Amino acid sequence: MQKSTRAFFAVIVVIAVVFSIASCAHPFDKFAETPLTLTFIETTDIHGAIFPYDFITGKPLDTSMAQVATLVAQKRASGEVILVDDGDVLQGQPTVYYYNFQKTDVPHIWGEVLNYLQYDVATIGNHDIEAGHPVYDKLIKEVKAPMICANVVKEGTNEPYFPPYAIITRQGVKIAVLGLTEPKITEQLPKAFWEGMEVLDMVETARRWIPIIQETEKPDIIVGLFHAGVDYTYGGQTADTPKNESASQLVVEKVAGFDFIFVGHDHAGWEGKGYDPATKTKNVDVKDPSGKIVPIYGALAGAQNVAVVDISLTWDKKAKTWSKSLTGALVPLKGVAADPAFLAKFEPAKAELMAWVERPIGKMVGKIHSDDALFGDSAFVDLIHRIQLELCADPTMGLKPAQISFAAPLDQNAYLPTTTDGTIKVRDMFSLYKYENFMYTMNLTGEQIKKFMEFTYGGQFATMTGPTDHLIAFMIDKEGKPVFNARYNSYDTTTRAYNYDSIAGVKYTVDVSQPAGSRVTIISMSDDTPFDMAKTYSVAINSYRGSGGGGHLTKGVGLPAVDLQKLKLVTSSTTKDLRFYMLKWFEKQTGPIEVKRDDNWKVIPEDWAAAGRATDYPMMYPPKK
Repeated sequence: MQKSTRAFFAVIVVIAVVFSIASCAHPFDKFAETPLTLTFIETTDIHGAIFPYDFITGKPLDTSMAQVATLVAQKRASGEVILVDDGDVLQGQPTVYYYNFQKTDVPHIWGEVLNYLQYDVATIGNHDIEAGHPVYDKLIKEVKAPMICANVVKEGTNEPYFPPYAIITRQGVKIAVLGLTEPKITEQLPKAFWEGMEVLDMVETARRWIPIIQETEKPDIIVGLFHAGVDYTYGGQTADTPKNESASQLVVEKVAGFDFIFVGHDHAGWEGKGYDPATKTKNVDVKDPSGKIVPIYGALAGAQNVAVVDISLTWDKKAKTWSKSLTGALVPLKGVAADPAFLAKFEPAKAELMAWVERPIGKMVGKIHSDDALFGDSAFVDLIHRIQLELCADPTMGLKPAQISFAAPLDQNAYLPTTTDGTIKVRDMFSLYKYENFMYTMNLTGEQIKKFMEFTYGGQFATMTGPTDHLIAFMIDKEGKPVFNARYNSYDTTTRAYNYDSIAGVKYTVDVSQPAGSRVTIISMSDDTPFDMAKTYSVAINSYRGSGGGGHLTKGVGLPAVDLQKLKLVTSSTTKDLRFYMLKWFEKQTGPIEVKRDDNWKVIPEDWAAAGRATDYPMMYPPKK
């Protein structure tokens, strides 16, 4: 009995010693000799490219989520993967439009994709908010991964509308991901899309949440997931501009704590370095306030590539801290095979989409291309003007009749029809009108309309001193040369083409020999009646522009942004996006539609403009190699 007792206590002592030894070992000691490698994969700005097929042009796509699925499977087979998405998917292809607004009684296809690929976290982009509350409020309930964004708060409070951050754990390592989005949403979109929300400054939001994350979660890694650009000078902004639209780099420079960040929105592609405003190049190490280099990664749009970041974690037993080593690259997906299982999973959805986009809705004589709109009057934008004015004049629409129309080419590479026989199909509406804008009518005086015109042509055209000068206002580097964009194989313009508004309903000239602000001469209304600077006119305008997007009504006309957001000047509005009504307009036409230029305006001196176009066209549209 005594021997048994002694033996029992001996066993207890041995067990206690074993537990004592085990308790002295840190759970991360196993990574002291063999580091733990975590692989982060970022997709961003997918813009509906779920399938390797362009539902707008009817042609194959080189890259899509089907190729992403292949890469993700390969990476997961060899190690730990954290899969993140940086927003802007709910606009771009009929794929998402169909589930946004047509087939709304089933789970959204994008949520199904995120769940199928087992995303760990996603954030919100401006074009996701543009889909409207019914769409994104439903989506966040369907997606299993947290959809985060710290700087979108409930109106009148500081309470986040979405979860501000997410915690992901891999082999005991705690990863915190802070989500932010670009703050100009409230100036770019009608308030109906962001009703009940406010969008705060990114830097101030990060200053608030990083200490909370550090103190509350004590993470081993902190990652930024920012749907915002890197060039904080974009659009004439500075580092001190409140609610800077492209503040991703500023967040790093002003808020310590991040190990690296992912970015989106600017479609620029970032591979570890940041932006140098002085040289207008992407070549600088970005440091936080402590002097630590924080790499910046951001994939290209449409899954042209993905950002892949490997972080190697070696445990320091003595210091009880991690030593971190990071490498990353943008991995191109062109040439990567689509994942067969992904294609099979979503084949029924693709077949249904094909049937919808291929439906004929009319006929057109000839073809129109948006390239003409960059250099002067164009049949492409004149068709948009025609539809807008006719919709306003249709009593069944319930809109106020408009005498004047504002419109821009929303895609500088658009054309229609996409068929050889002139058949217009549902998919052609996505070429004619890229974004999900509503249409407003607004009351503007003749003087305000003139200021609007001066602003648009001040941004579109350069000041010419002769026929050898550029017609287009290109971005110029410190040596006075146009800035070449290797990604697009063309040259960057000071203003994006979707801000190149032209005006219908008046006859006018744009004199590019004159400085910006003094170029426009309004001759008369289109019916030859006088144009009155003091008179109030009804103007057809899209909701992006009518909400202050592009700065035409704020910087150009001088209207308060808060008045535009409150729709104080809006006299009527469509209840659905303009593309929906364009489709209905085509269905109502009898016989083939012949689209011609209105010739209600021209650029002068005409010989200078022609010479400038000849110089600039190959810079904007280089010959295909």
